[in-house]
Amino acid sequence: MPLSGHWLDAARTHLSHHAALVRVTVTALRGSAPREAGASMLVDAVGTVGTIGGGRLEWHAVTLARELLRNARTAPVRTADLILGPELGQCCGGRVELWLERLTRSDVHWLEDAARRFRAEPEVAMASEVVDGLVTHRLLRRSFAGAAAVAIERASRERVTLFEVARPRRPDLWIFGAGHVGQALVRLLAELPLFEIAWIDSRAELLPESFAEGVTPQVCADPAELAVRAPAGTRFVVMTHDHALDYELCRVILAQGNSSWLGLIGSASKSARFKSRLLRDGLSREAVSGLICPIGVSGISSKLPGAIAVAIAAQLLQQRGIAEPGAGPAAHAETDSPGCAGGCGSCPSGS
Repeated sequence: MPLSGHWLDAARTHLSHHAALVRVTVTALRGSAPREAGASMLVDAVGTVGTIGGGRLEWHAVTLARELLRNARTAPVRTADLILGPELGQCCGGRVELWLERLTRSDVHWLEDAARRFRAEPEVAMASEVVDGLVTHRLLRRSFAGAAAVAIERASRERVTLFEVARPRRPDLWIFGAGHVGQALVRLLAELPLFEIAWIDSRAELLPESFAEGVTPQVCADPAELAVRAPAGTRFVVMTHDHALDYELCRVILAQGNSSWLGLIGSASKSARFKSRLLRDGLSREAVSGLICPIGVSGISSKLPGAIAVAIAAQLLQQRGIAEPGAGPAAHAETDSPGCAGGCGSCPSGS
């Protein structure tokens, strides 16, 4: 699975159990490639955390990372420019550049500092600079809106700097209902770190005791009252146990007029009844047209909760767009602190 958060958090946690690791980050790509720029994984002597796409690319990256782990007296950073076709036997046809950096327990302090700053200040960036084989890390203060997730600057062969921008906060997704489909949908979306999920139900016993990162449970006796306090641009999925509550949620969300998307579980007849009633209750046709019901991509006829969840998740991903930051120069600022053999995803048989 991909890392659910930033590699900084994963690395400091991993170093509590391992003496050393190598973080592998995709810094640039051209053409088809398994993952986007900024994708990272961690490699230790026996295992890995996260993925840069699988297949031969990842296998080769792990090999390079373990060479870096074994040679502890060498420079802690190396880069690799890999052509997926000729060099690795992958049919993606692209080119991927990797940054590999050896980290040990002596790095935990700055990792914790950087992770804290990245959480608190979404526009902070980190510069990892290698000069004559020595690496330093600086945190940068300035607005980095629109900057690429990662970018490399080469002043010379001996001086290379990697700039990394904190990932922007993921879009808010509020899911009302912890029934069978709600359970299946949250489990599925929790493995796709694309949303900040608020999971709301009045029945505390239906919410699990532990939650994946990015999922926040909320037991609420009056979910409709809570809905009006959602941030502007929130995406909503309504699937409670009560049709009257479903209606009230839809009414208040549409009346607010600032949601990004509203999906309601139900049949075409339920959709027609709700929309007719919403119009009678004074909502405009434009507002009512924002109600998506039934939800889920077409072509999936199974009524199993897991199948319905897959259809809904696919629709959320379609409208989400999954837009990744484009390549480009990172903004600079002053420091204030220290058949396919691979998984490119473009081939039907990709791993």
